[in-house]
Amino acid sequence: MDQRRETISAGWIRSTELGLTFRPMTDADLPFLARVYASTRAEELAVTGWTEAQKTAFLDMQFRAQHAHYVKHYPNADWLLVRSGAEDIGRLYIERWPSQHRVIDIAFLPAYRRKGLGAALLGDLIDEARAVGKAVSVHVEKNNPAMQLYLRLGFTVAEDKGVYDLMECPALILRNSGEMQGRADLRRRDTRRRR
Repeated sequence: MDQRRETISAGWIRSTELGLTFRPMTDADLPFLARVYASTRAEELAVTGWTEAQKTAFLDMQFRAQHAHYVKHYPNADWLLVRSGAEDIGRLYIERWPSQHRVIDIAFLPAYRRKGLGAALLGDLIDEARAVGKAVSVHVEKNNPAMQLYLRLGFTVAEDKGVYDLMECPALILRNSGEMQGRADLRRRDTRRRR
């Protein structure tokens, strides 16, 4: 599996074109990953009126809880740092299940957001999953600015989970009369025909 993690970018054309590479996370990376996590919550915490020390303590606690949850519930995941050149710029956590690829988390430092990097990574991941007949899924907070990106890439809401939506990009895309249709659409049509 380590070989796969180190060579993942070789088959990921969009990411490679943007100069992105990946490396497996180690315990030494936890401070960097905590910084990435904190940067995703900065806007939300800006309106709290908390002191910097309170924000730091809260973010540290939340990061540790999130990390423990991820490790417990996704034991076979690839925990990857996203790199640009020799610099770590974000994280991509993926677990490849028999039926789908689950994006556990994708996040970049603020300087690397809104530059097409997330779209490239997700596009490559979708291609990888579809090549083996799998869907891609991810939980997305309803107010996450990246929601528009997921919708543009073909994700739809599979399930409302309260604060989050479980988004899914179908396994199979067929081009029929210029329209893209996923496996779910084909199954619905087949079911109607049988009635």
